[in-house]
Amino acid sequence: MVSRRVSYGPPRTPSSTWPLAALVRRHDPDRFLTALFAPAEQRPALFALYAFNHELARAREVTKEPAIALIRLHWWREVVQGAQRAHEVAAPLRAALDAGALAEADLLGVIDAREVEVDPHIETLDDWRAYLLGSAGGVAVAAARLLRAASPEAFRPLGAAFGAAGVLRSTTLLARQQRCLLPAEVLAAHGLTPYDVIAAPAAPSVGQAIAALADEARRFLAGAPHPGRGDPALAAALPAVLAARDLGRAPHFAPYRTLADRLAVTRAGLFGL
Repeated sequence: MVSRRVSYGPPRTPSSTWPLAALVRRHDPDRFLTALFAPAEQRPALFALYAFNHELARAREVTKEPAIALIRLHWWREVVQGAQRAHEVAAPLRAALDAGALAEADLLGVIDAREVEVDPHIETLDDWRAYLLGSAGGVAVAAARLLRAASPEAFRPLGAAFGAAGVLRSTTLLARQQRCLLPAEVLAAHGLTPYDVIAAPAAPSVGQAIAALADEARRFLAGAPHPGRGDPALAAALPAVLAARDLGRAPHFAPYRTLADRLAVTRAGLFGL
């Protein structure tokens, strides 16, 4: 998903992890903030996971050619499967995998889900849900497993809700890139096509479609786990705090993270969801 930049404070992590933490802080500031509530010894692997996710997002952002985007995704698939690459993210990711902090199957699932972004559009609402559950949802599962959650899979819908909020918030930004990640089926119900969204992302009918999709995304949060204070996997669930706030605002999203957003995450990080 496309992230909006905000500035959060420096991480309290070993100096050797600062470059990776800085990358996540710059490109995925929401997850960066939530990672600060993870145990210090697990943050390096968590930052490697989130940096890896950012690199997957870039696979489609940096090129208009689907074949090149697929090649970039395959490059990361090879890294996950054991290839040694001299890369600022690949090396620490491989270290986390070799140490058993991250699971190969979790990361391969995220890569597979990201392949949908290469297609001209997402066809159905079910396809959209599957994309979110596999991509951002898969990241949440990997984070929960890293943080030793009793049931990592239970975190998948929390991640999917965060991913959905990110897609909806980024509709205009994606349109500038000639992209649309809203399902054609839902757009058609509002008299739209993906190309209409790209041409006029601020149109009232697009806002109506976004509001409908926000209602769908809120269903991911229903019945999801609510880790309490002291739960070692709490940090993996914290992105859902921002998802709930964003989805409640749809289609009128704040252009930047507010102090209230940061305080909501901090409160949940200290006292539980």
